[in-house]
Amino acid sequence: MKAHAREWVEKAEGDFFVATTASKSRSKRVPDAICFHCQQCVEKYLKARMVEAGMIPPRTHDLDELLKLLLAVEPLWAAWSRAMQRLRYYAVQFRYPGHNATRAEARQALSDCRSIRKEVRVSLGLQRE
Repeated sequence: MKAHAREWVEKAEGDFFVATTASKSRSKRVPDAICFHCQQCVEKYLKARMVEAGMIPPRTHDLDELLKLLLAVEPLWAAWSRAMQRLRYYAVQFRYPGHNATRAEARQALSDCRSIRKEVRVSLGLQRE
């Protein structure tokens, strides 16, 4: 794997760790943070795949845009369109007052994140975890 792609993976794994750790907390419920870190994990994994494919990732949090760019390389990933639409709003809106994620949204975000992470890792030739 290209060194720069590996850097994206390391950043993505940091977000995945934070999201999964926060989801296990019994004392503090933080669905906004879980959703945000799930979105960030997916964004960084998509950018890692782009780098590995020789593409230059755009400076955007828009998962739909990243997915559309990757469909030339990974056409079957079109099935993730709904998940990307769910996750994309957690990049910015839910980090500020006025928008709050529910526990159900956090569970869905984590589920989406796990499944996308798993497939991107396979595409990158990384071990399953």
